[in-house]
Amino acid sequence: MEIVTTGLMFPEGPVAMSDGSVLVVEIARGTLSRVLPDGEVEVVAEPGGGPNGAAIGPDGKCYICNNGGFEWTERRGRIYPGDQAADYRTGRIERVDLDTGAVEVLYEAADGVRLRGPNDIVFDATGGFWFTDHGKTRPRERDRTGVFYAKADGSFIEEVIFPLEAPNGIGLSPEEDELYVAETPTGRLWAFSLAAQGRLLGERADRPDGGRLVRGREGYFLFDSLAVDAAGNVCVATIIDGGITVLSPTGGEPGFVPLPDRITTNICFGGKDLRTAYVTLSSTGQLVSIPWETPGLPLNFLNK
Repeated sequence: MEIVTTGLMFPEGPVAMSDGSVLVVEIARGTLSRVLPDGEVEVVAEPGGGPNGAAIGPDGKCYICNNGGFEWTERRGRIYPGDQAADYRTGRIERVDLDTGAVEVLYEAADGVRLRGPNDIVFDATGGFWFTDHGKTRPRERDRTGVFYAKADGSFIEEVIFPLEAPNGIGLSPEEDELYVAETPTGRLWAFSLAAQGRLLGERADRPDGGRLVRGREGYFLFDSLAVDAAGNVCVATIIDGGITVLSPTGGEPGFVPLPDRITTNICFGGKDLRTAYVTLSSTGQLVSIPWETPGLPLNFLNK
């Protein structure tokens, strides 16, 4: 493991760019930032609230899941997100021009239902995108949320899967015939067969959303965001024991790569042949890189 940079304010949503830089959101700072190869950090945009997941869209702009903001606590020099921020307005999907830093709000609701805490995002080959709504917590209650599909031009958004338990990481299989969604509190990874872009294949008698549980690890942990590798394995950032859980949707033996932060939140692939994993260690404010045995899956509009 190599430390790329430190001093970030709860980084998430890494996007490894072709010039060797890595975009990250700094949730506690309310920014989209760029980490240069030498570790220098530049602020690209200041959307405020709680910028969370990020992805490059078909127009070359960066699409952000903004969760609306958290209350923050500090313990032993580390920061942790908590309940919904006191100045919370709403969750939203935003589009950022990487050249100018201009931030545009694309979606705040779907069919009259307000977005609560959008979290992670992935684009399919047609230019549409899936995203999770993790919801927000308050002292005595928590939102019930799901998974949405939307178009990048702002013309269409639909909640496709509801409800899930605080859905977080999201990704597509190499053939884009399955959608993967990680639930945070349950430590579960669900696979949903797709009929077409934005559409599930069918239903299952015991779950109207048609999900299939992917074989996981034993023990107590929480799941955060994820990335898919070229072999189709799902690499899920893992909280509590801290690291990357590697799961095979076809049922292979689970793997685990431990890392030195209990709040390991996200992973993306970059570098030569996508064989470098960039991982956000959020409570300690670090972006690190790790040589990865299996190359990452090329992402639409970024690596393809």
